[in-house]
Amino acid sequence: MAERAEERLEQDHATAAYKRLLKTYLDRRPSGTRQKVAEALGTHKSFVSQITNPNYRVPLPAQHVGTIAKICHLSPEEMREFLAAYQGAHPSQALGAREDRAEDSHILRIEVPHFEDPKKQREVEDTIKEMAARIIALAR
Repeated sequence: MAERAEERLEQDHATAAYKRLLKTYLDRRPSGTRQKVAEALGTHKSFVSQITNPNYRVPLPAQHVGTIAKICHLSPEEMREFLAAYQGAHPSQALGAREDRAEDSHILRIEVPHFEDPKKQREVEDTIKEMAARIIALAR
């Protein structure tokens, strides 16, 4: 049992390592990059914060690695460094997380009218994002 707890601790450290790298890369990018990542993933900025904060256990899903790399314009060196850390944390998933994976998808933009009420604006946009994420999940 102690061995299993030790493995979990090692896993947490490895996950935190790639999250620190990703957070560093995002911090170097222009403001608004986190929002672009959230939109491309069909999620909220809070999810982006969770997958880039070393203090949270939420791992970065392998299918999002390529999209994030593309939006953040990771250099080949940054990508190699990140993938090495990611593979250390998720050896079985990292094989599918290649730089060219972002080419398997594209960003769809939807024009939404401006609402005077900011709460209504957020609700409409969040509903569209959630519905798109559900449809994509069903299609997979």
